[in-house]
Amino acid sequence: MGFVNDLNSQAFVIFGEHIKWSDMIGNLLGLAALALGWRRSLVTWPVQLLSGLVLVAAYASAHLTGGIGKQLIVVVVSLWGWQQWRRGTTGTGRDELAVRFATWAERGWLVAGTAVGTVGTALLFQHYNLSWAPWPDAYIFVGTLAAMVAQGRGWVEFWFAWLAVDLVGVPLAFNSGLAFSGLVYIVYFVLVVAGMRSWWLRTRTAQPPRPRVAAPKGATV
Repeated sequence: MGFVNDLNSQAFVIFGEHIKWSDMIGNLLGLAALALGWRRSLVTWPVQLLSGLVLVAAYASAHLTGGIGKQLIVVVVSLWGWQQWRRGTTGTGRDELAVRFATWAERGWLVAGTAVGTVGTALLFQHYNLSWAPWPDAYIFVGTLAAMVAQGRGWVEFWFAWLAVDLVGVPLAFNSGLAFSGLVYIVYFVLVVAGMRSWWLRTRTAQPPRPRVAAPKGATV
């Protein structure tokens, strides 16, 4: 476990906050994955997977069960999302995904699933004493799953879901000694807004017309 201990060691101190290597590296990879997601690049998924693996160590050091679970979800769902995007790319040679808004029914299921899942997970955390902050920890755990499902489906709502998760996750990160997670929030916010705008505009872009096939010589059109 020497590598994990080194990963969780202090990198530097800024504004009185002790920054861990795992927290810093994992979040920088997360920023890169978010930027790649904004560009609808297939590479976003392996980068996101690597970010999740590194942040498992960070949340384990902070004794946040929900945070650990969140990153394990990131790892597993990254594999699923990778396959979803591979099937749903536009075929332009740039590995870009065709995105859309979710239907009202899909939004309803996403919100209901997040609410029910958060209550159930929080009660589980409380009963088994798995987290010192069971409700926000559970919300982050379930909200991350909801956001990544929306991302894998190519829904614009995934950006709103990530923003909602971060609004709770950032204060919890500061209170848990994961200061770098909080310090990069402003960068996350800018990327989320830019990505949201990019995907929104993408849904309004008309699909290019199919090229006409030339008729053989001598044939009438």
